Amino acid sequence: MCGIVGLFLKNPSLRSKLGAHLETMLIGMTERGPDSAGIAVYHSPVADDRCKLTLFNADTAYPWRNLAADLGKALNTKAEATQKGNHALLVAQADEEKVLPWIRTQHPDVRIMGYGQLMEVYKDIGLPAEVATRYGLKNMEGSHAIGHTRMATESAVTTEGSHPFTPAADMCLVHNGSLSNHNNLRKWLRKNGQEFDTDNDSEVAARYFAYRLSEGATLKEALEAGLKDLDGFFTFTMGTKDGFAVVRDGIACKPAVMAENDDWVAMASEFRSLAYLPNVEKAKIWEPAPSTVYTWSLQ
Repeated sequence: MCGIVGLFLKNPSLRSKLGAHLETMLIGMTERGPDSAGIAVYHSPVADDRCKLTLFNADTAYPWRNLAADLGKALNTKAEATQKGNHALLVAQADEEKVLPWIRTQHPDVRIMGYGQLMEVYKDIGLPAEVATRYGLKNMEGSHAIGHTRMATESAVTTEGSHPFTPAADMCLVHNGSLSNHNNLRKWLRKNGQEFDTDNDSEVAARYFAYRLSEGATLKEALEAGLKDLDGFFTFTMGTKDGFAVVRDGIACKPAVMAENDDWVAMASEFRSLAYLPNVEKAKIWEPAPSTVYTWSLQ
């Protein structure tokens, strides 16, 4: 059992409160996932010639500034790292296709949690309130965000196994449920060029959708393909650079509720995580239908 939440702001005037609202939503899911928690926040875009990566090492004394300096020398560019808990936000004046392989080969002890130009991902072991405070969620501004609280069933309780999963730039997924065909899908995806960091079935789903998007599918088309190819029980919430999506499997036994008004769209595993959103009393509230894809876009 896990808890998932997501918030997509249609009204730009609310962006300064994105983190504060998501923190309340995340804490509301504590009983559904006390093992670990994670967030993906879309905010503070970097310039077109830069990329930003969220990195993890369990050692809170890890020399992140040295890593940034070494990267700068290797790629003849500028790079800065800012530590948050056992994570660091690395911003480099370089293409991510150059930065990612350098980190993986030169610092294999560092895990890449998220990357792109807009998204930051922080996830850790602990209660949702502890994780939110550790990474300063309340003060984060932005356009949209998703979160997850985990009660592990398919794999160990680790920071790496926490959600969200990032399979591509500025793309992430959170999942409540379990997949029964993830082993075969993992083999198929590896044959098609996808690489995996964990044995978590949710990472398989994330990389499946990334693969479909790389083939040219829209977000809606990718999720519709998943309804045919993913076997199991699931509620997925996904974020992309300018999009937000929710889908449930055909049986829809994993709980989910959605709300929408003129200012925002939100989803959660239970209504209590929506109850304190601004003007929720004016929102349309519904249970997402089985095998139905819901998407929103900033554009």
